[in-house]
Amino acid sequence: MTWTNPLTLLRHGWTRHWNPDRPVRTVVSNLPFEDLKKREQPNRRYEGNAIRTNKYRLWSFIPMNLFEQFHRMANIYFVGLAILNFVPVVNAFQPEVALIPICIILALTAVKDGWEDFRRYQTDQQLNNTSCFIFSRKQMCFVERRWKDVRVGDFVRVLCNEIIPADILLLHTSDPNGVCHMETANLDGETSLKQRKVVPGFSSLGEPFQPQTFDSTVVCENPNNNLNLFKGYVERPDKRRTGFGIDSLLLRGCMVRNTDDAAGIVVYAGHETKSMLNNSGPRYKRSKIERKMNTDVLFCVVLLFFMCLIGALGHAIWLETFSSMPSYIVPDSNVIFPGLSLQVMIPVSLYVSIELVKMGQIFFITQDVELYDEELDRRVQCRALNITEDLGQIQYVFSDKTGTLTENKMVFRRCSIMGTEYCHEENVVVPDRKLMLEVDRQMASIQTGPYLDFFLALAICNTVLVSSVTAQRQRVRVNVADLAGAERVGDVLRALTHSTKTRGGETLADPFSIDEDESDGFHSSDVSDAAGQKVISSERKVKSGLSGSEEVCYEAHSPDEAALIHAAKAYGFTMMERTPHYVTVKLPDEALLKFEVLDILTFDSTRRRMSIIVRHPHTKEIIMYTKGADSAIMERLGNVFSDLNVSAKQTAVKTQRDLDMYARNGLRTLCFAKKVISEQEFRAWSAVRQEALSAIEEKEERLMETANFIESSFTLLGATGIEDRLQESVPETIQALRRAGMQVWVLTGDKPETAINIAYSCKLLEHEDLVFTFISVILQSLCKMRLEDTLGELRRSMLSPGADHQFRGYSSAFTGPLMEPSIGLVIDGPTLSMAMSDELVEQFVELCKHCRAVLCCRVTPLQKSAVVKLIRQKLRVMTLAVGDGANDVNMIQAADVGIGVSGQEGMQAVMASDFAITRFKHLQRLLLVHGHWCYSRLANMVIYFFYKNVAYVNLLFWYQFFCGFSATAMIDYWLMIFFNLFFTSAPPIMFGIMEKEVSDSTLLSLPELYKRGQHSEGYRRSTFWIAILDAFYQSLVCFFIPYWTYNGSDIGIFAFGTPMNTVSLFTIILHLAIEIKSWTAVHWVIMIGSVLVYFIVTLAYSAICISCNPPSDPYWIMHKQMADPMFYLVCILTTVVALLPRQLYN
Repeated sequence: MTWTNPLTLLRHGWTRHWNPDRPVRTVVSNLPFEDLKKREQPNRRYEGNAIRTNKYRLWSFIPMNLFEQFHRMANIYFVGLAILNFVPVVNAFQPEVALIPICIILALTAVKDGWEDFRRYQTDQQLNNTSCFIFSRKQMCFVERRWKDVRVGDFVRVLCNEIIPADILLLHTSDPNGVCHMETANLDGETSLKQRKVVPGFSSLGEPFQPQTFDSTVVCENPNNNLNLFKGYVERPDKRRTGFGIDSLLLRGCMVRNTDDAAGIVVYAGHETKSMLNNSGPRYKRSKIERKMNTDVLFCVVLLFFMCLIGALGHAIWLETFSSMPSYIVPDSNVIFPGLSLQVMIPVSLYVSIELVKMGQIFFITQDVELYDEELDRRVQCRALNITEDLGQIQYVFSDKTGTLTENKMVFRRCSIMGTEYCHEENVVVPDRKLMLEVDRQMASIQTGPYLDFFLALAICNTVLVSSVTAQRQRVRVNVADLAGAERVGDVLRALTHSTKTRGGETLADPFSIDEDESDGFHSSDVSDAAGQKVISSERKVKSGLSGSEEVCYEAHSPDEAALIHAAKAYGFTMMERTPHYVTVKLPDEALLKFEVLDILTFDSTRRRMSIIVRHPHTKEIIMYTKGADSAIMERLGNVFSDLNVSAKQTAVKTQRDLDMYARNGLRTLCFAKKVISEQEFRAWSAVRQEALSAIEEKEERLMETANFIESSFTLLGATGIEDRLQESVPETIQALRRAGMQVWVLTGDKPETAINIAYSCKLLEHEDLVFTFISVILQSLCKMRLEDTLGELRRSMLSPGADHQFRGYSSAFTGPLMEPSIGLVIDGPTLSMAMSDELVEQFVELCKHCRAVLCCRVTPLQKSAVVKLIRQKLRVMTLAVGDGANDVNMIQAADVGIGVSGQEGMQAVMASDFAITRFKHLQRLLLVHGHWCYSRLANMVIYFFYKNVAYVNLLFWYQFFCGFSATAMIDYWLMIFFNLFFTSAPPIMFGIMEKEVSDSTLLSLPELYKRGQHSEGYRRSTFWIAILDAFYQSLVCFFIPYWTYNGSDIGIFAFGTPMNTVSLFTIILHLAIEIKSWTAVHWVIMIGSVLVYFIVTLAYSAICISCNPPSDPYWIMHKQMADPMFYLVCILTTVVALLPRQLYN
């Protein structure tokens, strides 16, 4: 047997998946090689379908977990001290006693980590052992196997309502049109159906699927995490190639709907599937307070070092005072570090207490009824457990517009057809009488015309899917237990997929075309009925003339399309059926037009338009209907501005005027156009298009070229204006955030006119503001000049005597110097790219510092995240990003705190966020109330923890001056340990969870109070050192008053230490009582309970500890002290003197 170097095996394992020499993946059928061993099969180098998301093995759990826990430096410190206690010459406690606290902390954390990992292991096993159907050549049929048995190259069959086990290239479906509906709720939270189609040429109507006859080779791209992009081709033995795209790929974790069965070949399995590559696991962020706390821990270590150094020097000096070694000194006891007994200065329980406090804070946030959405039956979600206090320190808020500030419930308001404008005021489309008459006239006379073409474009130039009500989410007859199992698997997949990183885009995509390269997944959306109530657009029902009285359902993937198709329906143009090859429309006269679909050019953010090419059933003309942004359509009109076509020019001018009016009114605008293509031109273009579809290299560029070539010389039909109304209380929320000292930015992909109008409506900008506009700046040099001029004007204005008149400043106890809150900035995407270049970025950031509001229009998802990162890093401020769509994921993950709005655009933003809300208005209470509370609670609790430990450990330090710095303790070791773990642990945790220094009504009425967190006033370096000085003072009082009282008496060492221990407890507990601003019954129970626990435990310990620490034992000492009136006098007097400065300071 040949021995192989392990490094060679490791290198082979790495390169088999990421070999740069193989830019594509080649997959062949496994059936001819079914009898061969695995190492002889052609697809052996690809990943298997079994997954493993747990990180521990049984043998590696302890070392790996300890290694991870020791990334926290405090744990290394505690373990180091515990180890030193095993060195006889420096130990301060019994070694076993010193190990107990850190062992408890490490064990609890390990148990928590182990339990979470075991749950992940159970989830993995449940998924891996889920049943599926794999084709077997031996049995010549699909046989039941488990998910973990699936391999790349296998043929898998999936039934209706079953979850797809791997990424499968669709080759067969029971649907006569060769389509399969897929629900991606387990993957991205979207409930709308996505339509997939069979690779052309691999499915014959009525014939069963025969995998054994498949002799082609599948060539596709290497695994990646882009859910919206997939490209490749199938190469037949005769070298003919058929291209395919994302619309032919069934994704692992999704569920087949409305299709009896679907089958195909596995191209990605296991960890190489797109769903698993998007499973980035839970996100971890460190809060600002935690970062500061690490520095303060370091200060405490330095302070402890100097105290120990003093103890060591003092002990050496003390020994020098003896001419000979005293008999009570242990021989050869070279005491180098007698101050080790002071080790409890660093609070070992602090980190555990912080975790408990944050869990309590999250509980109260999620239980707040003011943040509950009764309409959606949803509470606020806290997905990040370790940054609750950051909600109280936000300085910059970055918000999306559509669906975040607005409702994303689109209402068809206006349209302009051939230069004539028509208005619709109702919440549902009530046909305009003049427009209806014009439609009827053209229907009655010529059966064609621009008005009919306009509504036909509304009806078919979209991605809306049609299904009957009876087929909607149809379920086949399955065993109830099997169905429950499928739902459990769905829950498992939802738990696995923590965040989805997709490339967001505009909300126009198509489920049919195989060049779906940039489109974002769309979602079931809402439209409003006449009563203002929400109606799910995917369930809007229209009467179908195809099947008598059977109703149909629309699966509208975006609210815009829902509004447009219902507008077309209101005027009698009802889409009745859509297949990959045909689309049927019912006309106002009940006639049916069945268009043959020749090609679909999907929307992308570069072209900003989509087109559908159809053959007219009557005229047999090839017609392309196109919709898109006004600039994307107007610039491609044919001969509009020539003198020969005056009417077309007038139509374009009037339509542009109407578009400008729509934008000023805050409406979302779209242009519609058509083009008649000759047969010869289409054939030539289609050949080039097919070559581009079959390409692997530069596929997107070639597809873009073909689309741009055919999308030209348009005939303008008209334009639409759709209203996206503001959410409730958005202006009030933005004003409150501004009063709280936050700078609000809005980042949107909308055109500037629409965005500016919304900005004024939501009070982001006001008419008195001085607004600088950077729109359509072509050259970087011009952008630089504009920035320099604007900054110069700002500097002159602020230095001029009349600056106060131009810039309306305000000052308060929280803001300090005069601010200039009346400056706004509007900038579009191309100009923003230039402003963020290395040459201009510093000037751009300086300009932004002076702006109270910034509006970025026409920006891409990547630009959104880039802006957030730029401001966070350059200005070193706490940022928050809020959005509701997949195109906001990058921005949400780039901010210090990410807020997802569970609205109309799916759940991808929520899944990537730290907190999830249902309405933008909830941001006001979440930040101003809970953010303020969480920050102040945690900041005060951490400061209190440092104070408490320093105050207590200094009692031991002062005693060293009277015992020759011998590290002797006058308090029993066990009572010292119990002091931190039990006697004084509950009150600060309660304080961190329930303290309300200001009521919620006051915080909402005075948003300026929020600035305390922005300026870190609750946890400053000065606050920390004041608490440390106070701890030194209180420890001096708690030591020397009992010392002077018992000086000269014959009491024992533990009898001397017991009053100090008791006084220290009273002082520390009452110190917290002074800090508490709002008392409840829970406060009283915990505070009094802590004192009672101290006395009960101490009395019991003194009664049973007969020979715990010979020769000095605490036996019956507490009982004798409590029988002495002097004990009570010392406790009262010392506590009053110790707390008097703190009370006066507050």
